[in-house]
Amino acid sequence: MAKGDTVLDRIIEHLDLPSETTRRGFLRVNLRTAAALPVLGALAAGSTKSPLIILDNAEGLVVADTTRCVGCKRCETACTEFNEGRAQPSLARIKVSRNYNFGPRGQQAGMFRGMGEFGNFRVVQDTCKQCPHPVPCATACPHSAIVLEPKTKARMVDQNKCVGCRMCQVACPWEMMTFDESAGKASKCFLCNGAPECVQACTTGALRYVSWRDLSKAIPIRRGAFPVTRDYKSAGCGNCHSIGKL
Repeated sequence: MAKGDTVLDRIIEHLDLPSETTRRGFLRVNLRTAAALPVLGALAAGSTKSPLIILDNAEGLVVADTTRCVGCKRCETACTEFNEGRAQPSLARIKVSRNYNFGPRGQQAGMFRGMGEFGNFRVVQDTCKQCPHPVPCATACPHSAIVLEPKTKARMVDQNKCVGCRMCQVACPWEMMTFDESAGKASKCFLCNGAPECVQACTTGALRYVSWRDLSKAIPIRRGAFPVTRDYKSAGCGNCHSIGKL
């Protein structure tokens, strides 16, 4: 492989490392350091052979306390009034209505005992997990329409790039992507620029905006979602996700 053919080769060249430095050796030593990550992002952005890989985690996320939720759904209304300029809970990025009195799928533990499907009748607020890299919805989008929101570092849908293919909906294991049928566009929670409207609208304190932590493995999924990744994105992700195989 000729020097400079991949993003990683360009990093080695950019850092002016010794010519005998190998890609495998560089991965072992340098990609474990934080200093290498900004270089990866900068070079990937200018590469025509590998897509930009977003490694930043969101600054925060919305967490729910189901014991405090009374099912008023003010959070859903606040969300759509802020984002769409109209009260339409079906488009909300926080999802209470679909679990109202029944609980979410994937949390059954026997009739009338678990939270799901008639379980204990607890109202459960589903919120976006703000997944760590690689973000399922973002990697699934064939048009790179799910981008980093600069202020919160949450992922958001660029409405100018979204073509309404719904691949992001297929990819999300928690079914948190929202689709506006009238506009033909997808959307997701981007934390309202750092001041989530749903949190501010909740009168019982059932929602909180907290510092980010990885909840993707702690909260049961609603359904098994196939990892949907375009071939060219899979090739680009291979530069860093092959580290564990060394």
